Amino acid sequence: MMRPALAIGLCLLPFVAADLMSDSTAYAKDRRAKAQVAVQTKQRTPQRAVRGRYRAELNDNTVTIMGGSATGTDAAVIQDIAAVLDEGTAMRVVPMIGKGPAQTLKDVMFMRGVDMGITQANVLKHFANTGELGPLDKQIAYVAKLFNEEMHVLAHSGIDDLTALNGRVVSIGPEGSGLELTARAVFAALGVEVRETQLDEADALVKLKAGEIDAMVVIAGKPAPSLAHLGRDSGLKFLGLPYPKGLEAEYYPATLTHDEYPALIEKGAQVDTVAVCAVLVSFNWSDDNIRKKKLARFVDHFFSNFDAFLVSPRHPKWRQVNFAATLEGWRRSPLAQSWIDQAKTAVAAGGQTQERFETFLAQADAGRTQVSETERVKLFRAFLEWSKTQKQN
Repeated sequence: MMRPALAIGLCLLPFVAADLMSDSTAYAKDRRAKAQVAVQTKQRTPQRAVRGRYRAELNDNTVTIMGGSATGTDAAVIQDIAAVLDEGTAMRVVPMIGKGPAQTLKDVMFMRGVDMGITQANVLKHFANTGELGPLDKQIAYVAKLFNEEMHVLAHSGIDDLTALNGRVVSIGPEGSGLELTARAVFAALGVEVRETQLDEADALVKLKAGEIDAMVVIAGKPAPSLAHLGRDSGLKFLGLPYPKGLEAEYYPATLTHDEYPALIEKGAQVDTVAVCAVLVSFNWSDDNIRKKKLARFVDHFFSNFDAFLVSPRHPKWRQVNFAATLEGWRRSPLAQSWIDQAKTAVAAGGQTQERFETFLAQADAGRTQVSETERVKLFRAFLEWSKTQKQN
């Protein structure tokens, strides 16, 4: 009876051995796989740390600015800001294209991811008066008063003046837009009653050229990008706007000239119009909010590098900007105000330093020949360095 059992056992031995070998191989593979995973995990850990640091740095130092239409001055101005302030992950500005100053104000107040926006002073006043967006004076602060944007009324060459638009079809911009608010206010103040149609700039220009409407209104910093390409054969002209009484607090007198629109205005001539003030605004964040910390970095970079906006190829409108100018009736961002106050203190201190230096120079040069301007500059720099060491000690 033992021999058959032994025979059976011997027959099964190869299978048992195969199973054992299979288990051993599987175990070895499993160990190798786990070891490989451990190595890969170890390798990925520094990569994850690097990616995490990069993500945090990028998001902490990136701000967004909402502008108007893609064809407006705002878009060019925001592109300038992005180009001048770009420092990789240390500071980045992301331009955003919106739907005009009225919508931009709403986006700054309510849309996630919008840090700042360029709107207009008359739009701010309109919504402050209506109250439909809540208490603006508590929620919105201006970072900087920018430049003026001119109102352009473009019509067929057969229309002689603004009064001829009475009863005519005029595009005043999309419904609810800042352009609509301005056009209605100005026309009402001048006693002009038009038949309104509400189109965006591109559609309005097409219909105006085709004779489907009689005129269109554009508000943009001159020269308006959407109008600058028009030629002498366009059959269009600008209509002059007398300065409307009663709107002095919100609008400024302005002119359009041949240099700005050589194909639409004769050499030596000018067209009277009005302008509105563009304003860079932000939400009035609390001190402990991360968005305010990001805004603080932007304010410091923006004001500290302002001279770079005044040279080519930046938009000529930058030369009109005085970032220390106040916007009457509105509160400046505390961050911007703090920077300006510190700059004023530094300037005052610099003046005192200069006076002390002049006294020092006069005493040091007693009985000596006149010091050249080059030597004076070198001495003043040396004096400033010496002053710093005295303060540190």
